[in-house]
Amino acid sequence: MYRLNNMCRRVTALLALVAGLWWLPAVQAAVPGITGSSFNLTASAEYISQPDGAMIYSLGYGCSAGYIPTFVPFSPKTGGCPLMQIPGPTLIVSEGSTVSITLTNALPAAIGNTSIVFAGMTVTSLGGVDGLTTKEAAPGIPVTYTFTATKPGTYAYYSGSQPDVQVAMGLYGAIVVLPSAPPTCTSHIKPGETAFGLAPAAYDHPDTCYDREYLFQFSEIDTRLNDQVLAAVQACPAAPCPALSVKTEPSQPQYFLINGRSMPDVMDQEYSPAYVHQPYNGNPHMHPGDLVLLRVIGQGRYQHPFHIHGNHARLLAIDGNLIQVKNDTVVPARLAGPLLFTIPTVSGQAQDLIYTWTGQGLNWDVYGTTDGHLCNGLTTASPGFDPSTHEYCPDHGKKIPVTPPDPNIVANGLWYGGTPYLGMQSTSPNPLPPGANIQNPGAGYAYMWHSHNEREITTNNVFPGGMMMMLIIEHPATVIDESL
Repeated sequence: MYRLNNMCRRVTALLALVAGLWWLPAVQAAVPGITGSSFNLTASAEYISQPDGAMIYSLGYGCSAGYIPTFVPFSPKTGGCPLMQIPGPTLIVSEGSTVSITLTNALPAAIGNTSIVFAGMTVTSLGGVDGLTTKEAAPGIPVTYTFTATKPGTYAYYSGSQPDVQVAMGLYGAIVVLPSAPPTCTSHIKPGETAFGLAPAAYDHPDTCYDREYLFQFSEIDTRLNDQVLAAVQACPAAPCPALSVKTEPSQPQYFLINGRSMPDVMDQEYSPAYVHQPYNGNPHMHPGDLVLLRVIGQGRYQHPFHIHGNHARLLAIDGNLIQVKNDTVVPARLAGPLLFTIPTVSGQAQDLIYTWTGQGLNWDVYGTTDGHLCNGLTTASPGFDPSTHEYCPDHGKKIPVTPPDPNIVANGLWYGGTPYLGMQSTSPNPLPPGANIQNPGAGYAYMWHSHNEREITTNNVFPGGMMMMLIIEHPATVIDESL
């Protein structure tokens, strides 16, 4: 733990002053997926890529051939919903709706039957064959699952057939249930930006309002398991095949994934043609004061400690169950979730949290003393936050306790750190020369969000990689481009 915390301090000392990432693509501030009340999914096998060039034989859910889904919150300009993807398609439905999912088994004969278990749902099944935990889809015998989405929130779905193998190979995904009666919320999205939130609130409760949202699904890969499954498939290309028997212990993963990708791939654009079977990314951007909804699911067999820098996050709910004050006399009951700086991603469990950032507690003016901002005309002794910039007013006018570095010498590879101030590129005491290639004219702060298990921020034992991404805090005047 000492080594990890020491490493966090070293990396954060650099990244907290980063002015931005010049190579980051356009971002999406909402959970991408497919919507409706009826879905046609197929389970099949494909290869997925990793940053070290490895192509890993995997299993995943995808959209059945001929099925044309409705995408939200935007339609991808490239890619779409392939026959196989990891994670499986995110299913976005409405509270109270009756949902049906028809599953077709297109897995190799050696793998056998497959299925879907829907955490937190009361499910009825039609067709298929009997399985140990639920009705299963056999080759040529699809199964249809039906349930009523009774409560809003975030939920996991995954295979219930030989799950120690099939889930580990990639058969998992997420369901988002949107509230039917969301409260009236005040949006912090600035003019010129599109509010890509799926709903104004995560639940039918006024304390669950949000501006932006992200879904993070944590998992891992032990390629020795995948190689065994591939060998069994190659040994029996057609039925009948013996029951699949592979060794799952000891488990020693080499790859650690967020939304099916490892760093730096996880920060590339969504639906990128470079990752046909890994369409979702992890690339959070926000303005100071934005309320960011974090939907977090543990999809692996291990608990991955998701560590967020910059601020704590307030836990709203677990598996769709709001954490409220028991026997509260207030209506609706007050929320009672704790503040977390590390989120435990328990296997199969989904959590909803709200994160925000204002710079409060840094004890210096995050915008710089010459940026022209006034903190709403308040003095440095006045309490509260500026309604426009969300600056913490008691810190207004306080100088950073260090001299800003010369922007000509602080470029470090792909990372660019021209100023310690938010949006101070043009007024920095050491601006870049006129005509210079200013890589980040907007300026912003970058915080590393990552697993707090040191080994899990590697890719095949090479650092940096694995479960790591960057949160970018943009200046309030910067329009966050939320188009592909």
